[in-house]
Amino acid sequence: MTKKNGRAKYYVLMESLKQDITDGKIKPGDRIPSENRLSEIFQVSRHTVRKALSILENEGLLEASHGLGTFCTDRARNHSSSHNIAVITTYISDYIFPRLIQGMDKILTEKGYSIILKNTGNSQKNEARALDDILTKNIDGLIIEPSKSEIFCRHMHLYEAMDRLRIPYVFIQGTYPQMKEKPHIIMDDVQGSYLVTKYLIELGHNKIIGIFKIDDTQGAARHKGYIRALTEADIPYDPDAVITFHTEDRDTKPSAMIADFITRGVAMDAIVCYNDQVAMDVIKILNLKGIRVPEDVSVTGYDNSLIAQNGPIRLTTVSHPKEYLGEMAAELLLEKIQGIEDADSRVPRVVAPELIIGESCKKR
Repeated sequence: MTKKNGRAKYYVLMESLKQDITDGKIKPGDRIPSENRLSEIFQVSRHTVRKALSILENEGLLEASHGLGTFCTDRARNHSSSHNIAVITTYISDYIFPRLIQGMDKILTEKGYSIILKNTGNSQKNEARALDDILTKNIDGLIIEPSKSEIFCRHMHLYEAMDRLRIPYVFIQGTYPQMKEKPHIIMDDVQGSYLVTKYLIELGHNKIIGIFKIDDTQGAARHKGYIRALTEADIPYDPDAVITFHTEDRDTKPSAMIADFITRGVAMDAIVCYNDQVAMDVIKILNLKGIRVPEDVSVTGYDNSLIAQNGPIRLTTVSHPKEYLGEMAAELLLEKIQGIEDADSRVPRVVAPELIIGESCKKR
């Protein structure tokens, strides 16, 4: 089969037309160029054109009218309730995500909806692919956890396409910098990190290391809470006492940097961690270096996950009402589907955190 840049020519043509529809260059009701014209533009055979158009017709994006031509369908105007809700999260099967999804499923199932579930691996590229795919499906709404939400969204055209098609969507656990006004459900992560850092200070700690993820809004907010608690206690903020990491190095950098701190003799009596996973990894490296938790160094987590509750040491952490957060996102989306405006919403957008005291901290 003839290919272009490793892809079949019919596929290249199909993707180009789909992108034009998504971007609004081809609008609902527009007649697309004839087969002959598309053959000339893309330098392909009419057979290739027909194959590409057939795929788009099967996806409901185009509709052929005998003797008149092929037209872009008006999915917004002709949209009928499918009782399908798309859910896109960064991960599905591990950590807090199964319980988050369970909360959404509980509410949506009660209301007769089914879930189309996708995950991105916290990749904006994968998120764009997932959005592009669900735009071809008949869905009533979308709940999405943005990928690397502290970074500007690189596929705004897909959200703009959702707006044009009047498909409501709700963000959960973060929003993109340029989309803060969109409906969302989040934790008050600034307050959560403030509470756990303040607790350490009240226990007598004053050499508190911070470990924060910097490519999502949760990490940025938790960093702010840490700084707020230090400032309030007149403890100077030291950027050299803060370890930052990205999604790609989350499994290696926090522990490696703590090991480096120990080797260099950096003073520490407590460590505030981005989440429970990082906290448990840090405890492992401390133990390997002969440093006891909490006798020598106190360690805190965030999320009150099963890891925090059932690990070798019960973590002091911050609550994350996973099912409740998922339930609220589902309820807010259902309000949007029903046309309820924000002023009349019964769903709170920000969830207050709670300090969960475990066994991983000790008074100095």
